[in-house]
Amino acid sequence: MTEKLKISLALIFVVLGVVAFYYLGEQPMILRVLAVLAGIGAGVAIAWFTPVGQQFLGFGRESVVEARKVVWPTRRETLQMTGVVFLFVLVMAVILWMTDKSLEWVLYDLILGWKK
Repeated sequence: MTEKLKISLALIFVVLGVVAFYYLGEQPMILRVLAVLAGIGAGVAIAWFTPVGQQFLGFGRESVVEARKVVWPTRRETLQMTGVVFLFVLVMAVILWMTDKSLEWVLYDLILGWKK
């Protein structure tokens, strides 16, 4: 129950930061942004000490470890795949354009006779 209360309190602080941003509408922008950042900071600080916050932190750490295991493509492989994608898009554009013009010719010239 106390964890739910802590999470609710954290969300309230974030909402209060956003409300303060609009409440301080006549103040300089830096003060308004600091109010939002303070609300977010207070919310994160409270959520940090909950089991859900600790699970999220563990998930973040595991994500970084997994991202380091990824074998990223080289510059050459990236350029080659980009070229393949551009070529595919170009070929598909030509095919769709030819299909469109063919259907236009069949419908408007042959069937309806509108373009004579």
